[in-house]
Amino acid sequence: MTRPPLQRTRFNSLLEQLGTRLINWLGSRWLDKSVALLALFLGAYAAANVTSLYLTLLQVQSLGALGLLLFFEALIRLRQHYAGRQPGLGWIALDNFRIGFTYLIVLEAFKLGS
Repeated sequence: MTRPPLQRTRFNSLLEQLGTRLINWLGSRWLDKSVALLALFLGAYAAANVTSLYLTLLQVQSLGALGLLLFFEALIRLRQHYAGRQPGLGWIALDNFRIGFTYLIVLEAFKLGS
């Protein structure tokens, strides 16, 4: 007995897209995976070290946080404009750096209780 085809729902489309991305990721080169992972870790490292220096030297933490927010927002806008549908390794590394940086900033904020 054969199963009837699945309906074209948004959830089914999401599952197909995730499956395709997982297969593409497994089939990609090790260089792409390692550069992406290193960029993620470097973003977290930079957030742990640079932000404490940057925010203390600025004396006004609100302006420092706003400056970081505007910087990363500009990176997002540049990526949307120049990267296209299939971003290159540099754009993927920049995205992962930004994600690691943002993750550690949020983690630090939770540790400080703000």
